[in-house]
Order: sequence, then C-alpha cells, then structure tokens
Amino acid sequence: MGKYQRFLLIADQTLHQSPAQLRAVALAMEAGAVLEVRAFVEPAPVVHYWEEQVDDAAQQRYLRRHRRWEAEELDRLSDLGLQATVKTVFTTHPLLDILKTVEDLKPDLLIKDVTLEPVLKRVFITPLDCHLLRECPIPVHLVNQVRYSLPHRIVAAVDPFDPSTHISGLNDTIIQTANALALQCDAPLHLLYAYDLSPAFNSDAPLAGGGWGVDVIDELRQSLHQAFITLAQRYGVPPERRHFVMGLPVPVISEFVQQYLADVVVMGTVHRTGVERLIGSNTERALYSVPGSILAVRANR
Repeated sequence: MGKYQRFLLIADQTLHQSPAQLRAVALAMEAGAVLEVRAFVEPAPVVHYWEEQVDDAAQQRYLRRHRRWEAEELDRLSDLGLQATVKTVFTTHPLLDILKTVEDLKPDLLIKDVTLEPVLKRVFITPLDCHLLRECPIPVHLVNQVRYSLPHRIVAAVDPFDPSTHISGLNDTIIQTANALALQCDAPLHLLYAYDLSPAFNSDAPLAGGGWGVDVIDELRQSLHQAFITLAQRYGVPPERRHFVMGLPVPVISEFVQQYLADVVVMGTVHRTGVERLIGSNTERALYSVPGSILAVRANR
C-alpha cells in the first residue's frame, strides 16, 4: 500500500470528539490527505398528526443540531489546514449506507471508534464493527483508545504457517499495510507471530510410541520459527523487532500490546462461512480484549 490519499471517518453518533476522530485528523494532517467525515445517525423523530406542533419542533431541533455540527466541524478541520467534507447521513441501515459510501468515495482507509457491546447482546446480534470487518472491501481501522493521536508503535500480527494466509498472500498484505503506516508516522514496525502447539499436545495419539514425541514437537516449533524468520527477513524487520511467542493469538496479542505499549495492531480478515462465521475470527475477538486499536485488512483478490 502506498501513501494514503483519502480517509473516511465514521463520526461518533453523539457528535462529540472521540479517539477515532483524533486518530483520523492526525493521520490526514500527516499524509496531506482528504478527510471525509460522515455521521450515520437515526432519522429525525416522526411527526404524528395528533401532536404535530410538539413533534415538528423536536424534529427541527434535531435537524438543526446536526446541521450546526456539520458547519462547525467543517470550519474546525479547515482551520487545521485539512481538505475535508462533513455530512450527516440519516439512516435505519447504517451498515448498508456505510458500504455504499465506501463504494462512492473509494477511500484508502475507514476509521471508526470501537463500539463496546455487552457480551450477551453480541451472542444474539452481530455488532456493526464485526459486520464491517467481514464485509468492508477496504482496510478498517477500529480505534479503541489513543495514547497518541499518531501511532508511536505498530505491530503486524502474522501467521506464516497457515496455508490459507500463505496462499492468499494475506501475511504480505498485513506487513505492507503496517509498514506503510509505520513509515508515514515515523514509527517502528514490530512483527508478531503467536504460534499455538496445543493441537499437538491434545492429539489422541500418545506422545510416545509413534505419536507426538518431544523431538517431533521441537521440530514443529523449529519449522514454525523458520517460516517466521523467512517472512521477517523478506521485509527487513530487524531481529529485535521480531516476536515469536507461544500461545493463543488473542491473549498473546493483548499481552504484547500492554507490554510494548503498541498503538495499532494490523491483523487480517478472511472470508468465513458456516460455523466458522458464527464463531468469529481472531480479529473480531481481539476488538473487545486488545487495548489500543485494530487495523484489519483483507487478502489481495
């Protein structure tokens, strides 16, 4: 990915300043890029004929609030020297309208605050953020919190041993996206591979007598490590920024972010169907457990 030229910020529905807004403005200023700001909000209250005066006044106040926000936000961004547009989109189907906006504007990156949904609600209703991870055709930067408006440390989370990521080139897309962001922000790029050997230990075959022996486990670990080293060398990631850690991906990434104060973790999303789609991906699970922010990318098609 080359230099960013156009960002799409999904504004917070409250119209207040948010972590995603701080990140989007900082990135746009650093890149000299166009910033498209859109607020996707519920339509104005419906006017009922039996209380027309009351509801009409409320409706007008609702509309004036959003029009005033558009004008004030545009003035603020212009004063910062940004080329920007600011619009309110009244909608009952935000996902469809966001995807339509992406199609029309063709931004390089979509930026949005993470919407923290209760666990029970997520069981029955797929949150908008997860829908965007699955369906948005461009990279999606979901901002949970910002220590710095511009990222100071960026992590590319890869899996060089997974055949699906290798065949699709997803690892390359992750690293290229992370590297482009790191270069633009003058931030160091770290490469992280959380490898999981639990399937070997949990195998039905005994560890001895032709099963998963200690030597076999060690050989497997060495082959995973070599695949990781090869990938890191291809992109010139220095040894001190290569992190090969045993464990499940999401807990490892979460601990790494806290330990190294990483601002952005670049992860991949893949198309899933059936049970896998219901369970969700590591990237979706990371939304609600990893501090900092996620930048999700798709494999090149």
